[in-house]
Amino acid sequence: MLLEIKELRKSFGGVRAIDGVSFAIDAERRVFLIGPNGAGKTTLVNLISGYLRPDSGAVIFRGKNVSGLDMRERSRLGIARSFQLVNVFWNLTVEENLAMSVASRKGITLKPFPPLRSHREVLEEAAEVAKAFGLEGSLDMLPTELSQGDRKVLDVAMALALRPRLLLLDEPTSGVATRDKFAIMERILAAVESYGAATIIVEHDMDVVFNYAERVLVLHHGKLIADGDPEKVRSREDVRSVLLGGIYA
Repeated sequence: MLLEIKELRKSFGGVRAIDGVSFAIDAERRVFLIGPNGAGKTTLVNLISGYLRPDSGAVIFRGKNVSGLDMRERSRLGIARSFQLVNVFWNLTVEENLAMSVASRKGITLKPFPPLRSHREVLEEAAEVAKAFGLEGSLDMLPTELSQGDRKVLDVAMALALRPRLLLLDEPTSGVATRDKFAIMERILAAVESYGAATIIVEHDMDVVFNYAERVLVLHHGKLIADGDPEKVRSREDVRSVLLGGIYA
């Protein structure tokens, strides 16, 4: 089993953000996590990635209880993530951003001397990741020079450069123009799957979800209310009610 979540709970003051959530992931590649605002989606991703620690329950990754490990330690074991807000080095080029992730995974510290150019294997791998995501023509550009969609792609590419077994994506199409969402998702999923990683994707756009999901998890008030095949989940009355009164039926 790749990931097991067992009776996970997390509260902030008097608000229980995650309330006894349990599920397991094995062979599925495209697991989408959905729910209304405030359902606990990002909190759950934070708990899985190690950005937050649970109040109780367990995160089991590849048979190991990682609940007490921080984000860096979980990353070494094979869990990586992207954030809803693009989290890149704005003063570095696309190539340098990707190289930072590759070097981090390899345990290489990049310093002014010796310069990045002396780490040929790091640059070669950074170029491979860029090509997988369609960024090979943007290696010398700064993130500020990219479109919003390509910034999102770069953020995901940096996470994938860590070579995770499990990649957590928080709203990968947020802020992307409607006309570009499917193209961006196609690029991301094709690249991720070429590296053999499984994904848990937080997504608010139901057209994207039900076009690409292999499995859908639905959170509401911190509880997992549905889990399974996308069409069966979408047909449930309680899910339709939660997701804006049936607009996605």
